[in-house]
Amino acid sequence: MNVELWMWLAVLGGIVVMLVIDLFAHRKAHEIGFKEAAGWSIFWVALGLTFGVIVWVAAGAEFGQQYFAGFLIEKSLAVDNVFIWAIIFASLGVPRKYQHRVLFLGVIGALVFRGIFIALGSVVLERFSWVFYIFAAFLIFTGIQMFRTRNQHSNPADSRFFRWFSRVVPSTDTYYGQRLLIRKKGVLLATPLLSVLVLVEFTDIIFAIDSIPAIFAVTSEPFLVFTANAFALLGLRAMYFLLADLMNRFIYLKIGLAAILIWVGIKMALHDLWKMPTWLSLTGIIVILATAIIASLVATRTGGPLAQGDDDESADVPHPIKPAVEATDEELAEIGSILKRSERM
Repeated sequence: MNVELWMWLAVLGGIVVMLVIDLFAHRKAHEIGFKEAAGWSIFWVALGLTFGVIVWVAAGAEFGQQYFAGFLIEKSLAVDNVFIWAIIFASLGVPRKYQHRVLFLGVIGALVFRGIFIALGSVVLERFSWVFYIFAAFLIFTGIQMFRTRNQHSNPADSRFFRWFSRVVPSTDTYYGQRLLIRKKGVLLATPLLSVLVLVEFTDIIFAIDSIPAIFAVTSEPFLVFTANAFALLGLRAMYFLLADLMNRFIYLKIGLAAILIWVGIKMALHDLWKMPTWLSLTGIIVILATAIIASLVATRTGGPLAQGDDDESADVPHPIKPAVEATDEELAEIGSILKRSERM
């Protein structure tokens, strides 16, 4: 696939414009309701699908199918991110009105880290073709482990990394609006939102270890790998607010994700013996994902045997470690005046 520099610049410029629009639309802290989340989710999905159609028309059916396969893989694996975010926000008691800003900044960081991982992955696979087999084995192993632990979701707030960050970074337990840092009595302090943002970024890096090899299993084109990742990530915030309250409905999703990882892992392992047609790879991903979603919704429908989420890995949402404390108007005004004084100095 011949991708000229202007194409990269056009895509990056478009992503920046979309991020600015999203930031402007959510510049004021407020709770994202179902209707707003649904509207934005439709917009982001339509944007990703439209780009895929453009690739299909401009570069041909083969590359179009590769993009859609990558997009579906990233979108489906990203749902697991949504579950983890819900656990993080619940355990740390993050007010709902501040969650979008954390996720917005988290997605920007994720785009940067994914870009770095994709660039490194492209170079490694181009120079050392045997790495394909390592990626394939890793995907199959990860899929099996995901199936075995399908009823478990670890809480990142209990991780050693988070405990280390909380110990070494001076911080306050009070939320000061959407600020990440404040200066109080001349001391620079992190607000709880910064701790949450760092944790969100940390978990995304962990998830990227699975998703990047998975998408390289369906396309080796860096342009398609990056754009599929980018368009999947851009709609992730809206997806969170759309699905966070419905986690207990997707009881078979982890099984579906495990099957997708194993499927693309097998495809990657066989690439020297038999090159699986892209249409077959894409069809397999669609069938697996659709089956997992439909089976979950049927099993948890009203009156169904699992309607209460008895066997759901996400049903037990953790209680907050401590209740959220928000700064008063006087405290916010004091912080503002301190910042102004420090700027004049």
